[in-house]
Amino acid sequence: MTADGNDARPIAEPGTRRAHVLETARRVGFAAAAVADASPPVHLDALRRWIAEGRHGEMAWIADRIDLLADPSRLLEGARSVIVVADRYHDGRPDRRVPGLGRIGRYARGRDYHRTVRRRLEQLVAELQAAMPNERFRICVDTAPLLEREFAARSGLARIGKHTLAIARGLGSWTLLGEVLTTAEIASTDPDPAPDPCGTCTRCLEACPTDAITPYSVDATRCVSYLTIEHRGEIPPEFHEGIGDWIFGCDLCQEVCPHNQPTRAMRRGPIEPDLAPRRSGFDLLEVLGWTEEDRRVACTTSALKRAKLPMFRRNAVIAATNLILGGDLDSELERALRRRLEEMFEELGVAPILRAALRTSKERLEAGEPLADAERGIESELPG
Repeated sequence: MTADGNDARPIAEPGTRRAHVLETARRVGFAAAAVADASPPVHLDALRRWIAEGRHGEMAWIADRIDLLADPSRLLEGARSVIVVADRYHDGRPDRRVPGLGRIGRYARGRDYHRTVRRRLEQLVAELQAAMPNERFRICVDTAPLLEREFAARSGLARIGKHTLAIARGLGSWTLLGEVLTTAEIASTDPDPAPDPCGTCTRCLEACPTDAITPYSVDATRCVSYLTIEHRGEIPPEFHEGIGDWIFGCDLCQEVCPHNQPTRAMRRGPIEPDLAPRRSGFDLLEVLGWTEEDRRVACTTSALKRAKLPMFRRNAVIAATNLILGGDLDSELERALRRRLEEMFEELGVAPILRAALRTSKERLEAGEPLADAERGIESELPG
């Protein structure tokens, strides 16, 4: 019995299976779906070079899983097909900037996509299992060792841009991918006959504030998303200014991409309700004063929990300093942020990565144009 209450008859013909997969994926709510064969990926050598050059940073799990990444059949013995699905989480509209707000990446503004995507993949698999009872299935989200963007491109669901993100036709790169490996032979959907979506465009390269992007490659150790989410240590001072007002992630390369512009068609496209934004960021004064309980509550049911408390506070110190130096805050808010930074510098037991950020903040604020004490009512420099 399928999820919609109809009896399911076994389906054997690969083309009929494909039609059934695509229709079922649409019915359970995915914005797009496609099918690729499960042969080993062809871009593994490029990944190995990327790792050898140290561009993966602290993400050792990528290097540790290279053997699993080399062959999907190691995740599911006898795998013959990969079903690729996409969820849409944003319509391309620009942020309304709020003074004193530290922004978070759009993919993390709704509920945790791992659970959201997995839940509907489970619905999809339940129906496919009924239609193909002798086959086996394995669900993958981005925590599984699978080169999902390669299979998205192979299936024709998306093309890979110079920023390395999957650009789905009509959806742009504001999408999250999920996969189902299966032993079933399912006819593949066709890859895009024009695999390069970028041509001569270099907007994402030019927009990246830390020069992390070269065509079709990203140096994670320079990427704001990596630095604010994955990097557990001190953030090198050379990247502080480029972080801007981001405290979890960064969307700048997506914001400028022509495929992501907020056209009427883009705005009409459905967004998965669980991924709809609940907030665009956090008040920096609040984050600077967070306790572990505050962080836990703020990150509940969200992908935000990837960043730990010292990281959030480190990122907020950097963002607050950038906003102060930008000169766009009203005097009351700037005064409050400066005072809070002073207080933090005096706190005992501050995590090393936070103390390093505060030290750099102090140096940057001292080097900036001094403000009149009478107007600000605070010390002209942080205590040291």
